[in-house]
Amino acid sequence: MTHTKGVSLSAVKSCAVRRSHPSMPIEPLLIAELALLGLITGFLAGLLGIGGGMIMVPFISAMLGTRGVAPGLALKMAIATSMATIVFTSASSVRAHHKKGAVRWDIVGRLAPGIVLGAMLASLGVFALLKGTALYFVFGVFVAFSAVQMYLDKKPVPTRQLPGTGGLLGAGGVIGFLSGLVGAGGGFVSVPFMTWCNVTIHNAVATSAALGFPIALANVTGYVIAGQNLTGLPRHSFGYLWLPALAVIACCSVLMAPLGAKAAHALPVKRLKRAFAVVLLALAAYMLTKGVSGLS
Repeated sequence: MTHTKGVSLSAVKSCAVRRSHPSMPIEPLLIAELALLGLITGFLAGLLGIGGGMIMVPFISAMLGTRGVAPGLALKMAIATSMATIVFTSASSVRAHHKKGAVRWDIVGRLAPGIVLGAMLASLGVFALLKGTALYFVFGVFVAFSAVQMYLDKKPVPTRQLPGTGGLLGAGGVIGFLSGLVGAGGGFVSVPFMTWCNVTIHNAVATSAALGFPIALANVTGYVIAGQNLTGLPRHSFGYLWLPALAVIACCSVLMAPLGAKAAHALPVKRLKRAFAVVLLALAAYMLTKGVSGLS
């Protein structure tokens, strides 16, 4: 009887250890780091039509990792939290673009259904099944590819046009799916796709900002549902979402997104995109290195 009680007590202790949360005090330095990240990504969201995920994910995952969260889980939480902030930055930046009449709502309406389907498939299914190490490679390769395309800025064939409704449904599915895997607002796929089809760069950036909202909303719903039964999450988590980061980054990014949208109509966006592409290549190399270290 005594032996049975000892085993039971040991099992309870073991279970408690597995379910314990990493210590995660919300110290002033963390708030300052998140605020700076939010200001930068909010400006980029408005300027380049991106959700900022390519910048946010490496930094949020590093913040979580230094605070005791396992690397694979830290990356998934960073991707989910990054995507959640896009709900707010998209709403803020698209309002500024809409005032200038730059959003192609006809394109938004035809891409959005496929985007929602692709996003739900990624966030509810594939994202939860993939190991964190695999996601490092997926993220790194995707960012590197996007950076190269952004830097080269190839000109489309003048006669090329947007595909029909079926083609846009399929394109939306790809955009939503990739966004769900890497935590980006889809701008790295949708902007090149639209400019490839001879949509002007300013219209493509503005329309991409509008597409960020359905992308983010669908993916966040999937992340929350998929992460409900996870153990080892830090405090103040909701599914895969890290709520302190979401709150601080969202508040700061919403302030900066309209300024970025205004700057998009005044600054040499092509030059800025090339400079940003170089930064992205460095971040891609960092994430690939993390993936390699995870294998060992």
